[in-house]
Amino acid sequence: MTRGGARTKKQGKIKKISLIVVLGILVLLVSGYTYRSIYYTSHFLPKTEVNSVDVSNLTIDEAKTALKEKYASETFTINEDGQLWKEIKKSDLGVNLDFTKELENLRQKQSPWSWAVSYVSAAEKETLNTLDVNQEKLTNSVNSIKDDLTKLNASRSESEDAKVIRTDSGFSIQKEKIGTAINVDEAIASITQTATEGKETIDLKEFRSKPNVTSEDEDLKKEIERANKIAQVKATYTINGVSFVVPTETIMDWIESSDTDISLNNEKITEYVNNLATLYNTSSNPTTFNSTRRGEVSVPAGSYSWTIQVDQEAAALKDAIMSGKDFTRSPIVQGSTTADHALVGNTYIEVDLQNQHMWFYKDGALVLETDVVTGKPTTPTPPGVFYVWNHELNATLRGLNDDGSKYASPVNYWMPIDWTGVGIHDSDWQPEYGGELWKTRGSHGCVNTPPGVMKELYAAVENGTPVLVF
Repeated sequence: MTRGGARTKKQGKIKKISLIVVLGILVLLVSGYTYRSIYYTSHFLPKTEVNSVDVSNLTIDEAKTALKEKYASETFTINEDGQLWKEIKKSDLGVNLDFTKELENLRQKQSPWSWAVSYVSAAEKETLNTLDVNQEKLTNSVNSIKDDLTKLNASRSESEDAKVIRTDSGFSIQKEKIGTAINVDEAIASITQTATEGKETIDLKEFRSKPNVTSEDEDLKKEIERANKIAQVKATYTINGVSFVVPTETIMDWIESSDTDISLNNEKITEYVNNLATLYNTSSNPTTFNSTRRGEVSVPAGSYSWTIQVDQEAAALKDAIMSGKDFTRSPIVQGSTTADHALVGNTYIEVDLQNQHMWFYKDGALVLETDVVTGKPTTPTPPGVFYVWNHELNATLRGLNDDGSKYASPVNYWMPIDWTGVGIHDSDWQPEYGGELWKTRGSHGCVNTPPGVMKELYAAVENGTPVLVF
């Protein structure tokens, strides 16, 4: 055999051996990869993390054990402003973690044949939040926390809403106050939810009581604007010939601010109107009158008068002020005239009992005057502010004498002035008038007038004319 032939034979043998080796290696590799792949049918792939726990190459049971070890001493912390206030074991909160189902699902999602790729891939990180909560433990812990928060609040202040306040110059906004107290119910609700979601911390500062209304609240700004507008209303009263303005300070004192609106205090307004009634009611107060002969006299209240209707007027005054516009008004009254003018103007009849004289003025000018005879001592003519409420011709006046007998006196001109039968009429049976005749020949209470004068008076006087008897 030549040297070249031997060489060729040797080379062929080497190739055969090399092929066998390569095939063997391939078989080993395939067998090894297959074995490892079978391994990962029950184990997690490399670089697998669950809730920050490395479970690479672990079985489901081993992964559960690793997770339980992590959570065995885990706590739930309650901070305030970042500082620890209370730390509680999650187990004391009744929180148990059971990841069996989730771990099985995760394992099934992983492909056992891709285990080699996982070595060069980014880590697979999973977060599982399946919790098993022992409600009894949770309730007991939460109640304990609630008690502690309540005790904590005992020394703390509540927040206060911004509000409308009165100042010397009007109304302004008092800024809200931020308190330090904790809203216990909100905090407990959040602690319960957060803990049972598997989270680890909460900060109480989120649950400090907060004002519902701040100084930047648009509705509050509108309230201020409205309050100051109402306070500046010029409320003018005209009562019995007198005009006056309700003081701004008084209106300011009536203004009240609620959560949503500005109003006026009903009781204070009613008290104010009641004081007006006490001061001005002509049904209970005498009228000061400048008489012809006796100067200024005080005439008692009579049938010509009015009484302020307090409740109605208080409501009307409130509405007028709340309109925000200046106004002039007279009170709502009940009586024989209104309050928007002086009770006695410059047209009236004046009966002076002391001087036994009567005058009639119209528009300030004397129309007529005469001596009269008024009621005798046993049936005196009552003093008061009255008015002519009727005219009647040829009337017969009836009543009782002092001895109880009846009388009937026909007259030509009759003008009643009160509701008891007192009036002004002609009396042709009187021989004369004035002086002291009233003591012996006085009437049953009426103002006896000379017939000729009475005819003129009857024609000149209108119904509604005031009659002052004093």
